[in-house]
Amino acid sequence: MNDVDRETAVILERFGFDERQFEVLRARVASGGLALETNLIRGSIEPPSPEEIARLPAPGDTDYEAIREAGLDALRRGAVAQVVLAGGMATRFGGVVKAILAAVDGLSFLEAKLVQTAALEHEIGITVPIALMTSFATDAAIRAHVVERELGDPLVFSQFVSLRLERSGELFRDSGGLPSLYAPGHGDLFPALRRSGTLDALRDRGVRYVTVSNVDNLGARVDPVVIGAHLASGRSLTCEVARKEGDMGGAPVRVDGRLQLVEGPRFPPDFDQELVPVFNTNTALFHIDTLDADYDLSWLYVLKDVERRSAVQLERLYHEVSAFVPAQYLEVPRRGPRGRFLPIKTPADLERAEDDLRELVSAPI
Repeated sequence: MNDVDRETAVILERFGFDERQFEVLRARVASGGLALETNLIRGSIEPPSPEEIARLPAPGDTDYEAIREAGLDALRRGAVAQVVLAGGMATRFGGVVKAILAAVDGLSFLEAKLVQTAALEHEIGITVPIALMTSFATDAAIRAHVVERELGDPLVFSQFVSLRLERSGELFRDSGGLPSLYAPGHGDLFPALRRSGTLDALRDRGVRYVTVSNVDNLGARVDPVVIGAHLASGRSLTCEVARKEGDMGGAPVRVDGRLQLVEGPRFPPDFDQELVPVFNTNTALFHIDTLDADYDLSWLYVLKDVERRSAVQLERLYHEVSAFVPAQYLEVPRRGPRGRFLPIKTPADLERAEDDLRELVSAPI
């Protein structure tokens, strides 16, 4: 691009900036074709029926042992990999690289996540291939942290980069006059896995199923029972959901008859989100072939506070793939030793969750 400085141009080139796509999207922002109102779902929206939400089997359930054994078998065959999303810019933590921040007992978020996986590997004598999706803002720090903390040899690949806009479609520039960079959402997962060669590398290792979770959710561990429940469903995708406790956000609903995950900002104001008792935890399990395809994911118009000014970001979210492939919605427990949803979004969350995090990191699977 001619209207960016050399340093910005280098970052754009290194992290896969798609100038042609950007100019198309930029024109849509300028014309009003992308705006807050275009985020809203058009069509009939209905809550799911109770039978459309599966429940993760618990110890003592009649099918628990068979489900767990199926998951263990997949792990023993080397068929399961773990992808950790670690590209977020952690603005509520002051823009630091959250993955390398201390989470519990001196362990960073990323370290605690990988310690959990290592414990499972040791317990059943397996190896789980691990891939980390970074971004322009986190890549160097995470690579250095992996070496410094001796966290093995995970595959590391980056999502893409883009430029913030003014509402007019012009480039948003910071107080120093420089373009403002951002990572355009975890919807980059599909093309980034392929273009980096990471997807082929996982296939070469015999992987057939891929878990995906956020680095700041230490509840979302590699769990044989979740894997077995995914296999039992026969679906291409399992999306984990949890019971609402005043939470808002994405949730599974029927849109024009098709059950899919819809992100919170996409619900029209007249839809009562309390009709849906569960919400999306942003943890999923994919058949690997589902990751090897292009999907027409929606571009969401997001307003971000940058230096006390409003900037436009255009983002895509990976779980919108549920509109295109058969998906299971699996309700998982939120807390306790089997809890699978304990995200840390602010320093206050981290302080409140210290004991719960310690329990999750040390709990056997």
